[in-house]
Amino acid sequence: MDAQVDVQANRPEFSINLTRVGVTNVKKLIKVTRRDKRPVILVSEFDLFVDLPSDRKGANLSRNFEVMDEALEDALNAPVYEIEQFCGDVAEKLLDRHEYASRAEVRMRSEYMVKRETPSTGITTQEITNIFAETTTYRTNDKHRTRRMIGAEVVGMTACPCAQEHTREQAEMRLKELNVAPADIEAFLRDIPLATHNQRGRGTIAIEVGTGYEVPLDTIIEIVEESMSSKIYELLKRTDEAVVVETAHKNPKFVEDCVRVMAHKVVEAFPYLPDDSIITIKQLNEESIHRHNAFAERVASLEELRQELALEQEVEVKAFCET
Repeated sequence: MDAQVDVQANRPEFSINLTRVGVTNVKKLIKVTRRDKRPVILVSEFDLFVDLPSDRKGANLSRNFEVMDEALEDALNAPVYEIEQFCGDVAEKLLDRHEYASRAEVRMRSEYMVKRETPSTGITTQEITNIFAETTTYRTNDKHRTRRMIGAEVVGMTACPCAQEHTREQAEMRLKELNVAPADIEAFLRDIPLATHNQRGRGTIAIEVGTGYEVPLDTIIEIVEESMSSKIYELLKRTDEAVVVETAHKNPKFVEDCVRVMAHKVVEAFPYLPDDSIITIKQLNEESIHRHNAFAERVASLEELRQELALEQEVEVKAFCET
């Protein structure tokens, strides 16, 4: 009997290279080992791609599923500490199986639970965060070169500085009409947070590096949380609500402020990452008094961010010396 014909290996009608061919939304359970903590089980979605040369009609997509199952089987014997590491293992196996491909790409999305304590009553809550990883592996001279990306999208709260400044001006004017002493007006406006409108903010950080560098996911999540006006919580008692509202209104931020604070914190938190690391930072604020949303983004190498912040420090030092 003749061997089964590999239809995918035939020449296509039009000889055009394809950037990505593969499968999307492949759902798998991943067990991630954490140092000094219990492991977590992630219900994850994967996209798996390879490029396709112009002389080949199709890719052997069944190999993608075989590779995923093999990588999961390997994870039972060797613990997975980083989701980007797991994606990298899958990408390596994809290139091994798809001998005609020069690049393999694996993307992963999942929900990740973090524990938080409410600010006043100290109640433990479970907060869900969206995490993602991506690995691209290139075949060069019979060797593989890999770039890995890890990131998270975190929900928080922002308070608008512009509307608050208008409220402050009105409050100052009214207090003067009531003949309140200037020193008391100053103390009131300094200590009492004034009204403004709020937004539910969605901050995102993605860090792309070469192999050999660890980027803790929890650190990324903490940076995003701390870059908005306030964290938010699934469960809040009345005193907790008061603290959250006061914290946000004492720390108003524009959408642009959030991105710049995240950039500054990334530079501080990852001094060991190489200059060619690519940092993507986004902030989307869902407006409460407008129908539109506000958005800001910065994509830069870590070297660019370091240079900009170093220049800013030089300007601040010079201004301080001049005064």
